[in-house]
Amino acid sequence: MKLTILGFYGGYPAHTVGTSSYLIQSNGFNLLLDCGSGAMLSLEHKLDPLKLDAVVLSHYHQDHIADIGVLQYNWQINDDQVKQPLSIYGPSIDQEAFAKLTWANATIGIGYKNKEVIDIGPFTFEFLETIHPVPTYAMRITERATGKVFVFTADTAYDEKLNAISQNADILMTDTNFFDDKIGEKWHMTSTESGKFARLNNAKRLILTHLPANGSHELLKEQAKLSAGSNIDIILAKKYLELTL
Repeated sequence: MKLTILGFYGGYPAHTVGTSSYLIQSNGFNLLLDCGSGAMLSLEHKLDPLKLDAVVLSHYHQDHIADIGVLQYNWQINDDQVKQPLSIYGPSIDQEAFAKLTWANATIGIGYKNKEVIDIGPFTFEFLETIHPVPTYAMRITERATGKVFVFTADTAYDEKLNAISQNADILMTDTNFFDDKIGEKWHMTSTESGKFARLNNAKRLILTHLPANGSHELLKEQAKLSAGSNIDIILAKKYLELTL
């Protein structure tokens, strides 16, 4: 399994980098995880968008789906170059947003629910709802041929309920939108909480993503390291960073 980071900012693109979007590949299968602002331009540097086999969306906030519409246009305009509509998986509980995933002769929406387990190509996905203002789902993604595990918390406040799908990940990627001095109501994790979450779940590697546009990302990493401990390799999300599991 190979993971390529296409965009990693939370809320809005900044510094020539887009918002949440990640390419996951295995044995010729190409899956896009979230499709935030700038995702299409970044994807085109790594893969022809018409070569995608599936898209999985964690939720319907714009920083995770802003480029879905232009991806659908791409497939619609070039329908003579594809064999079948592109499958886009999204939470079915939001029926209005979910309905927009299906475009005739271009894309087809496939719904998933909380605690559901779905095979998508060479991967098995397990979904678990997070703490966020709209229905949002963390994912445990297992490459069936190798048993390698990639866990994505999606957007969430700190929630040990997510331990149920987060144990022993080869790569754990956490929503780390805040420094450790954040106070008040939080819909995302702090750097310290991400490190603690990784330690409690025995992650091998931790990727900090959904990063703030302002402030030092190196400081975020240092704060996460203090709570994660010395046994976990901590990686800051970077545009076009490629990691193999």
